[in-house]
Amino acid sequence: MKTPYLLYSDGKGNIFEDQTLYATGRSGWDAMPVPDEDWILLPSGGSLYELPGRKGIGIDVETGQMRLCEKGWAVAAFLPPAHTGFYLAAYETSPEAPTLPLFCYTAAGWQNDQFWVPAIRIEPDIRQDCDGYDDKKIKRGAQSLLDSYPHNRLVKHLMENCCQTYNCPAARNFSLGRWECPIPVSPACNANCVGCISLQPDEEPIVSTQDRLQFKPSPEEIVEFAVPHLASAPFPIISFGQGCEGEPLLMWETIRAAIIEIRKHTDKGSININTNGSNPDAVRALCKAGLNSIRVSTNSARKNIYTAYYRPNNYQFEDIVESLKVMSSFGGWTSINYFVFPGMTDSLEEVEALRKLIRNTDLKMIQWRNFNIDPDWYLGKIGVTDTGEAIGVKNMQLLLQQEFPTLQFGYFNPPIERIKGNFQLDFAH
Repeated sequence: MKTPYLLYSDGKGNIFEDQTLYATGRSGWDAMPVPDEDWILLPSGGSLYELPGRKGIGIDVETGQMRLCEKGWAVAAFLPPAHTGFYLAAYETSPEAPTLPLFCYTAAGWQNDQFWVPAIRIEPDIRQDCDGYDDKKIKRGAQSLLDSYPHNRLVKHLMENCCQTYNCPAARNFSLGRWECPIPVSPACNANCVGCISLQPDEEPIVSTQDRLQFKPSPEEIVEFAVPHLASAPFPIISFGQGCEGEPLLMWETIRAAIIEIRKHTDKGSININTNGSNPDAVRALCKAGLNSIRVSTNSARKNIYTAYYRPNNYQFEDIVESLKVMSSFGGWTSINYFVFPGMTDSLEEVEALRKLIRNTDLKMIQWRNFNIDPDWYLGKIGVTDTGEAIGVKNMQLLLQQEFPTLQFGYFNPPIERIKGNFQLDFAH
């Protein structure tokens, strides 16, 4: 494998390689060479973006010096689910450049007539692989659910908005009667995340990628379709807390009532919540009702970095740590939805804070999620001008595996079969 060439766009949707420049990656604020062994083929389902107002930074093939590509706009890659990037795209931003929308911006290059990215497949589960979706079957499945639950507002929301408008992978899987079924429950939130994907203030230069849930579902609406899914789907999970809603713990009484009723009808599958972990007492009540797993989202294991991004209302970083401890005390599965920002996530200070979090909470899993946000805008919003010394995302993962051999890495909430021990379950069969 040779180092790939830098990519650039002509601003009209056409992408070219610049054979005078090798591609670089970005860590924190800095551009740097990417080790040849870190490049993999752009996975199926990945996309390439031009970055308006930005010029790519490459390494001159003749001199070995870094310089800008003056031929067009910089290019970045969007990684599909189950993959984690090691480096951001490296570029210089002009003052008039627009803020980038809420996607991830991984480095990319061209070599041997193929696109390459510095990344790893962190998750063997195929549940959101793009080649596993058949649009005709999804359309039939969605209509079947709408016909089966004609008065259920939540099914209508999931099928018409999430599945057929936003192409939400979880909602599409629900339409196909398999694996993880999403259950949004909350139209409100108690955080003001900088990169919120469902509600952005009018004064911000970006828009949310989808509209937020507009109603409060009843326990009966949840139970009506959750029970059949758990009873019949392969490796079934139901998950409260989705990208199209606010914070599910604000609706914990509804969730508790739903869990109690669900478990009267079936003991199959896993019941999960994706949350900001802001209410440990609510988590405790849900665990008593039968909650099996929790995934707490965070951009950092450091309170100051977390608070600057989440801008929480009426809770603090210590509460999310306590929520993980509560779930562990009930013998449940604990994950963090860890937003990976190369140069920040793998900084020495962050690694130390994460090690402490793992030990203190008996954390079971890290879901290594690419951070969907304009890198410059994010660092500016949270006030970080110096990200500190970084060891590399790949090295960080290796060190954590050595220190915590039972800690699992992945991208999705595992079904109960994996939680109980068969963690490398092959979803293809």
